Amino acid sequence: MAEYWFKPKRYGYGATPATWQGWALTLGTVLAIVAVSLYLRFTAHSPQALLAFLLFDAAAVSTLIIISYRKTEGAWRWRWGDR
Repeated sequence: MAEYWFKPKRYGYGATPATWQGWALTLGTVLAIVAVSLYLRFTAHSPQALLAFLLFDAAAVSTLIIISYRKTEGAWRWRWGDR
């Protein structure tokens, strides 16, 4: 039996964390993005640093979306509040 970390949102599209693993993944992604942005803000001031920041953000958010999609109980679809 697969353990699901996320559950479908009641309204809208996507999923929300349902277990500590889902919350840890979400919080870890946010903290990683903040840490990289602060590091690049205070150490590098070049177009390459901005590009590195944008690429890191894209990779982090993409990874979060892929994992949450695979670990969601049920399909992602638009919901109007009725289950």
